[in-house]
Amino acid sequence: MTAPLPDDATATRGAATGGAGEPDWAPLTGYRVAVTSARRSDELCALLRRRGATVCAAAAIAMVPLPDDEELHTHTQALIDAPPDILVATTGIGFRGWMAAADGWGLTGDLTAALSKARIVSRGPKATGALRAADLPEEWSPDSESSREVLHYLRESGVQGLRIAVQLHGATDEWDPFPEFLDELRAAGADVVPIRVYRWRPSPSGGAFDQLVAGIADSQFDAVSFTSAPAVAAMLLRARELGLEAQVLDALRTDVHAMCVGPVTARPLVRLGIPTSAPERMRLGALARHITDELPLLCSRTVHAAGHRVEIRGTCVLVDGEVKTLSPAAMATMRALAHRPGAVVLRRDLLAALPGTGTDTHAVETAVLRLRTALGDKNIVATVVKRGYRLAIDEDLDDAGRERP
Repeated sequence: MTAPLPDDATATRGAATGGAGEPDWAPLTGYRVAVTSARRSDELCALLRRRGATVCAAAAIAMVPLPDDEELHTHTQALIDAPPDILVATTGIGFRGWMAAADGWGLTGDLTAALSKARIVSRGPKATGALRAADLPEEWSPDSESSREVLHYLRESGVQGLRIAVQLHGATDEWDPFPEFLDELRAAGADVVPIRVYRWRPSPSGGAFDQLVAGIADSQFDAVSFTSAPAVAAMLLRARELGLEAQVLDALRTDVHAMCVGPVTARPLVRLGIPTSAPERMRLGALARHITDELPLLCSRTVHAAGHRVEIRGTCVLVDGEVKTLSPAAMATMRALAHRPGAVVLRRDLLAALPGTGTDTHAVETAVLRLRTALGDKNIVATVVKRGYRLAIDEDLDDAGRERP
């Protein structure tokens, strides 16, 4: 199952300046990024495209409409009937959403009155702002926005026999965002009422998200971004349903880099031993900058060949800073040659690396010819008679372009 990547017309090739001596490419030129966000997807895509990436977006999850969320309605009424001793607010948008839902059910006044009787703990400044807007001032909030620090504060203050309402954000039927948090409060003797606001369902089958998952399985992306753990859970579930779980996990452990907005989002992947990375600040703009900074370090390979600086990226090659757009066959040939720079790659191995060529050995000669033409200097790829081809590495320079000792 193969997912088509977006047409080049949908991606920005970089912010061309046209100035003398300035590059006509952006930091993410030549890299392919999959975006799984449901909220603010357009904003993240725009940030990445502005930096030169080719972007393919498909929401992994769809929100359960708040007026239809019977679980939230039931738990809200239960707290009105039996007010909590402690309220924990974890996110600003989640708390505001809860109050908006209560307003739709005509329960705002009753809910506010019930919560005002509780000790209130906020996980961070956004949750604090939402609480104060509802005239529910917090007792305490950590500087770190850490759930672990909130848990430590609660346990130190004593929760045995207390009823604690914990406002959560972004749960699905398959995944709970704070299982250890809730379990540890229960283990300490608390009666925990989870308030799951903005619950999610996986996106419908047979659509764009299926194609995106198949693209991950085929390593058609250099990175996939996640802004919520439910999106991660939905991606893993859909891969299983499509019979692509093994391929997706293998891709995420090798060629496709998982870029998460924060450690909570990354947790389902970390549990599976999949490498992840995240910005220090859990913000959308920070995630875009993190991808911009990290992806070239993870995915590019730079060599010096035939007097040129050659940088191999996801879908293009930069020769002395000039973007060279390659066909899929030429790109596959370049990657095979760059796997061991300077070493001879046999024709049969190059043939195996080419997409959909079968056993026709002439396809190798054609791919090499087109690669040389695209690079602009045929000497970058050297022929080794009766054996194959290799990159004509400058032996006196290392990959950084420095003279070897």
